[in-house]
Amino acid sequence: MLSLIVPTLNAEAHLGACLDAATDADELVVVDGGSSDYTIEVAQRRGAKLLCAATGRGHQLSAGADAADGDWLLFLHADTVLSEGWREAADRHIAAAPRSAACFRFRLDSPAWQARMIERGVAARVRMLRLPYGDQGLLISRALYEEVGGFKPLSLFEDVDLVRRIGPRRIRVLNADALTSAERWHRDGWLRRSATNLGLLALYRLGMKPARIAGLYR
Repeated sequence: MLSLIVPTLNAEAHLGACLDAATDADELVVVDGGSSDYTIEVAQRRGAKLLCAATGRGHQLSAGADAADGDWLLFLHADTVLSEGWREAADRHIAAAPRSAACFRFRLDSPAWQARMIERGVAARVRMLRLPYGDQGLLISRALYEEVGGFKPLSLFEDVDLVRRIGPRRIRVLNADALTSAERWHRDGWLRRSATNLGLLALYRLGMKPARIAGLYR
Protein backbone atom coordinates (compact mmCIF):
# COMPACT_ATOMS: atom_id res chain seq x y z
CA MET A 1 0.00 0.00 0.00
CA LEU A 2 1.32 3.42 -0.99
CA SER A 3 0.28 6.52 0.98
CA LEU A 4 0.72 10.01 -0.47
CA ILE A 5 1.44 12.66 2.19
CA VAL A 6 1.13 16.36 1.34
CA PRO A 7 1.85 19.20 3.82
CA THR A 8 -0.19 22.34 3.18
CA LEU A 9 -0.42 25.97 4.23
CA ASN A 10 -2.73 28.19 2.16
CA ALA A 11 -2.25 25.91 -0.83
CA GLU A 12 -5.69 26.12 -2.45
CA ALA A 13 -4.24 27.38 -5.75
CA HIS A 14 -2.14 24.24 -6.29
CA LEU A 15 -3.45 21.43 -4.10
CA GLY A 16 -6.26 20.33 -6.38
CA ALA A 17 -3.93 19.65 -9.32
CA CYS A 18 -1.46 17.91 -7.01
CA LEU A 19 -4.05 15.49 -5.64
CA ASP A 20 -5.81 14.97 -8.98
CA ALA A 21 -2.55 13.79 -10.55
CA ALA A 22 -1.90 11.41 -7.66
CA THR A 23 -5.17 9.47 -7.58
CA ASP A 24 -3.26 6.23 -8.23
CA ALA A 25 -2.01 6.41 -4.65
CA ASP A 26 -3.83 4.02 -2.33
CA GLU A 27 -4.29 6.74 0.29
CA LEU A 28 -4.19 10.53 0.22
CA VAL A 29 -3.11 12.25 3.43
CA VAL A 30 -3.14 16.05 3.68
CA VAL A 31 -1.56 17.63 6.75
CA ASP A 32 -2.54 21.26 7.14
CA GLY A 33 -0.51 23.76 9.12
CA GLY A 34 -3.27 26.31 9.75
CA SER A 35 -4.53 27.48 6.37
CA SER A 36 -6.83 30.50 6.21
CA ASP A 37 -7.95 29.89 2.61
CA TYR A 38 -9.91 26.97 1.08
CA THR A 39 -7.11 24.40 1.29
CA ILE A 40 -9.05 22.17 3.68
CA GLU A 41 -12.14 22.20 1.44
CA VAL A 42 -10.01 21.27 -1.59
CA ALA A 43 -8.59 18.29 0.31
CA GLN A 44 -11.98 17.18 1.57
CA ARG A 45 -13.55 17.29 -1.90
CA ARG A 46 -10.92 14.81 -3.07
CA GLY A 47 -11.48 12.40 -0.23
CA ALA A 48 -8.14 12.92 1.47
CA LYS A 49 -7.52 12.00 5.07
CA LEU A 50 -7.15 15.42 6.67
CA LEU A 51 -4.94 16.19 9.67
CA CYS A 52 -3.91 19.39 11.42
CA ALA A 53 -0.41 19.91 12.79
CA ALA A 54 1.91 22.66 13.92
CA THR A 55 3.04 24.87 11.05
CA GLY A 56 6.27 23.69 9.47
CA ARG A 57 6.86 20.93 6.96
CA GLY A 58 8.95 18.87 9.37
CA HIS A 59 6.10 18.75 11.88
CA GLN A 60 3.49 18.17 9.20
CA LEU A 61 5.32 15.43 7.31
CA SER A 62 6.09 13.56 10.53
CA ALA A 63 2.44 13.72 11.57
CA GLY A 64 1.36 12.52 8.14
CA ALA A 65 3.69 9.54 8.23
CA ASP A 66 2.40 8.56 11.68
CA ALA A 67 -1.21 8.70 10.48
CA ALA A 68 -0.71 7.00 7.09
CA ASP A 69 -1.57 3.33 6.66
CA GLY A 70 0.84 2.53 3.81
CA ASP A 71 3.97 0.46 4.04
CA TRP A 72 5.36 2.83 1.39
CA LEU A 73 5.23 6.59 1.88
CA LEU A 74 5.37 9.25 -0.82
CA PHE A 75 5.99 12.77 0.48
CA LEU A 76 5.08 15.50 -1.99
CA HIS A 77 4.79 19.30 -1.93
CA ALA A 78 1.37 20.79 -2.61
CA ASP A 79 2.62 22.80 -5.60
CA THR A 80 4.01 19.72 -7.36
CA VAL A 81 2.20 17.59 -9.95
CA LEU A 82 3.37 14.08 -10.82
CA SER A 83 3.53 13.03 -14.46
CA GLU A 84 1.49 10.23 -16.01
CA GLY A 85 2.98 6.84 -15.28
CA TRP A 86 4.36 7.83 -11.90
CA ARG A 87 2.70 4.91 -10.13
CA GLU A 88 4.10 2.39 -12.59
CA ALA A 89 7.58 3.84 -12.06
CA ALA A 90 7.09 3.70 -8.29
CA ASP A 91 5.85 0.11 -8.41
CA ARG A 92 8.85 -0.99 -10.46
CA HIS A 93 11.17 0.57 -7.91
CA ILE A 94 9.30 -1.01 -4.99
CA ALA A 95 9.52 -4.46 -6.60
CA ALA A 96 13.24 -4.09 -7.31
CA ALA A 97 14.33 -2.43 -4.07
CA PRO A 98 11.95 -3.23 -1.22
CA ARG A 99 13.92 -1.33 1.45
CA SER A 100 14.98 1.89 -0.22
CA ALA A 101 14.04 5.42 -1.26
CA ALA A 102 13.58 7.26 -4.55
CA CYS A 103 12.73 10.65 -6.01
CA PHE A 104 11.29 11.92 -9.28
CA ARG A 105 12.99 14.00 -11.96
CA PHE A 106 12.65 17.72 -11.23
CA ARG A 107 10.76 19.91 -13.70
CA LEU A 108 9.45 23.49 -13.53
CA ASP A 109 6.13 24.53 -15.06
CA SER A 110 7.65 27.41 -17.02
CA PRO A 111 8.69 27.61 -20.69
CA ALA A 112 11.56 29.98 -19.85
CA TRP A 113 15.08 28.94 -20.76
CA GLN A 114 16.12 29.72 -17.19
CA ALA A 115 13.83 26.92 -16.02
CA ARG A 116 15.66 24.43 -18.23
CA MET A 117 18.99 25.57 -16.78
CA ILE A 118 17.74 25.07 -13.23
CA GLU A 119 16.41 21.61 -14.14
CA ARG A 120 19.81 20.63 -15.52
CA GLY A 121 21.51 21.91 -12.39
CA VAL A 122 19.18 19.90 -10.16
CA ALA A 123 19.74 16.78 -12.27
CA ALA A 124 23.51 17.21 -11.92
CA ARG A 125 23.24 17.69 -8.14
CA VAL A 126 21.12 14.57 -7.74
CA ARG A 127 23.35 12.52 -10.04
CA MET A 128 26.60 13.49 -8.32
CA LEU A 129 25.51 13.97 -4.72
CA ARG A 130 22.28 11.95 -4.53
CA LEU A 131 20.76 15.00 -2.82
CA PRO A 132 17.17 15.52 -3.99
CA TYR A 133 15.00 18.18 -2.37
CA GLY A 134 11.39 17.83 -1.30
CA ASP A 135 10.05 19.35 -4.50
CA GLN A 136 11.13 16.17 -6.29
CA GLY A 137 8.99 14.06 -4.00
CA LEU A 138 10.40 11.33 -1.79
CA LEU A 139 9.24 7.72 -2.01
CA ILE A 140 10.47 5.62 0.88
CA SER A 141 9.59 2.31 2.47
CA ARG A 142 8.16 2.69 5.96
CA ALA A 143 10.78 0.26 7.23
CA LEU A 144 13.61 2.49 6.03
CA TYR A 145 11.81 5.67 7.12
CA GLU A 146 11.54 4.34 10.66
CA GLU A 147 15.07 2.94 10.63
CA VAL A 148 16.60 6.37 9.94
CA GLY A 149 14.33 8.18 12.38
CA GLY A 150 11.83 9.86 10.04
CA PHE A 151 11.33 13.59 9.63
CA LYS A 152 12.62 15.83 12.39
CA PRO A 153 10.49 18.81 13.52
CA LEU A 154 12.59 21.32 11.58
CA SER A 155 11.35 24.66 10.25
CA LEU A 156 13.38 24.29 7.06
CA PHE A 157 15.62 21.75 5.31
CA GLU A 158 13.71 18.83 6.78
CA ASP A 159 14.14 17.18 3.38
CA VAL A 160 17.92 17.62 3.27
CA ASP A 161 18.21 16.33 6.84
CA LEU A 162 16.26 13.16 6.06
CA VAL A 163 18.00 12.48 2.74
CA ARG A 164 21.42 12.74 4.40
CA ARG A 165 20.39 10.17 7.00
CA ILE A 166 19.06 7.83 4.30
CA GLY A 167 22.40 7.96 2.53
CA PRO A 168 23.25 8.28 -1.18
CA ARG A 169 23.46 4.57 -1.89
CA ARG A 170 19.80 4.00 -1.00
CA ILE A 171 18.25 6.71 -3.21
CA ARG A 172 17.27 6.20 -6.84
CA VAL A 173 15.74 8.51 -9.47
CA LEU A 174 12.44 7.28 -10.91
CA ASN A 175 11.54 7.40 -14.59
CA ALA A 176 8.80 10.00 -14.09
CA ASP A 177 8.61 13.75 -13.51
CA ALA A 178 7.63 15.97 -10.60
CA LEU A 179 6.41 19.22 -12.17
CA THR A 180 6.81 22.03 -9.64
CA SER A 181 5.42 25.55 -9.73
CA ALA A 182 7.91 28.21 -10.84
CA GLU A 183 5.88 30.88 -9.04
CA ARG A 184 8.67 31.82 -6.63
CA TRP A 185 11.20 32.23 -9.45
CA HIS A 186 8.79 34.36 -11.48
CA ARG A 187 8.08 36.49 -8.43
CA ASP A 188 11.65 36.99 -7.21
CA GLY A 189 13.60 36.63 -10.45
CA TRP A 190 15.43 33.55 -11.69
CA LEU A 191 18.89 34.57 -10.50
CA ARG A 192 17.79 36.05 -7.18
CA ARG A 193 15.64 33.05 -6.18
CA SER A 194 18.31 30.53 -7.16
CA ALA A 195 21.02 32.50 -5.32
CA THR A 196 18.79 32.77 -2.25
CA ASN A 197 18.19 29.01 -2.21
CA LEU A 198 21.90 28.27 -2.49
CA GLY A 199 22.75 30.84 0.17
CA LEU A 200 20.28 29.40 2.66
CA LEU A 201 21.57 25.89 2.02
CA ALA A 202 25.12 27.11 2.63
CA LEU A 203 24.06 28.61 5.96
CA TYR A 204 22.47 25.29 6.92
CA ARG A 205 25.57 23.31 5.96
CA LEU A 206 27.68 25.74 8.00
CA GLY A 207 25.62 24.91 11.07
CA MET A 208 23.03 27.68 11.36
CA LYS A 209 19.82 26.43 12.97
CA PRO A 210 16.90 25.92 10.56
CA ALA A 211 14.66 28.04 12.79
CA ARG A 212 16.95 31.03 12.24
CA ILE A 213 17.26 30.37 8.51
CA ALA A 214 13.47 30.16 8.21
CA GLY A 215 13.27 33.82 9.14
CA LEU A 216 15.22 34.62 5.96
CA TYR A 217 13.11 32.40 3.72
CA ARG A 218 9.90 33.38 1.98
